[in-house]
Amino acid sequence: MDVSFLGGPRPQRGVAVVAPFDFALDRELWRWVPDEVSLHLTRTPFVPVEVSLDLARLVSEHETLGEAVRALSAVAPEVVAYACTSGSFVGGIAGERAMCAAMSGAGDALPSVTTSGALLEALEELRIRRVALVTPYTVSVTRALERYVAEAGIRVTGCSFMGLTRRIWQVPYRDVVAMARRAARPGAADALFISCTNLPTYDVIPQLEAELRIPVLSANQVTMWAALRRMGTRAVGPYQALLDEAARAWPVLPEEAQGHQDHQEHGEGLT
Repeated sequence: MDVSFLGGPRPQRGVAVVAPFDFALDRELWRWVPDEVSLHLTRTPFVPVEVSLDLARLVSEHETLGEAVRALSAVAPEVVAYACTSGSFVGGIAGERAMCAAMSGAGDALPSVTTSGALLEALEELRIRRVALVTPYTVSVTRALERYVAEAGIRVTGCSFMGLTRRIWQVPYRDVVAMARRAARPGAADALFISCTNLPTYDVIPQLEAELRIPVLSANQVTMWAALRRMGTRAVGPYQALLDEAARAWPVLPEEAQGHQDHQEHGEGLT
């Protein structure tokens, strides 16, 4: 069979992704990636520890990260991304920066991002100063995330967590939505962040943004957005505020328009 007419395959650009050993959502990461980009994933070594601060420290050790990045160097990626939220916030902002430096050092000065660093980058991009948090973690891991966000000068206005230590990838969308509704009180937060790269979020983001009327960020979303940004390209996704500026213009609802009219009729809000 003569296949010369096909003219392919198309040139591919690579993102090296280092994920914890229990990461189960490879397919979700791919959903934010444009056709011309490939993901090259590797896992950190298995350790018999449940999801906890101890596990976060183990999967983010610089030696472990360096070995993982060197293992991916053969495919010549353009950027390396560490896809783990707790592993990248457990050491605070200084720890996250040191992780990026360690990965870049192991990868011949490749640009490096982490999930938690990408979160702060996304909050800055959207000019967010108040955020609500959703996590599947235990209370101690959740509090560490709150401290990390607060260290960046972001106020946490609400938080909902599940207390899980395993099989986080099996949490159904309905539970994620229920947690989001509890965490994001109307008018209190400028954005919602759904933590943990092992928590499925792709399909709920547009629904929650339409309902809550604030940007909704998730761990996998910000990781892919930041990594692709360093390549000079864009993440793809259906009507997500982080990815599409048009999605950041929240329409005025009929009841809000009526409330504004009532205020004017009673002379409120006039200067």
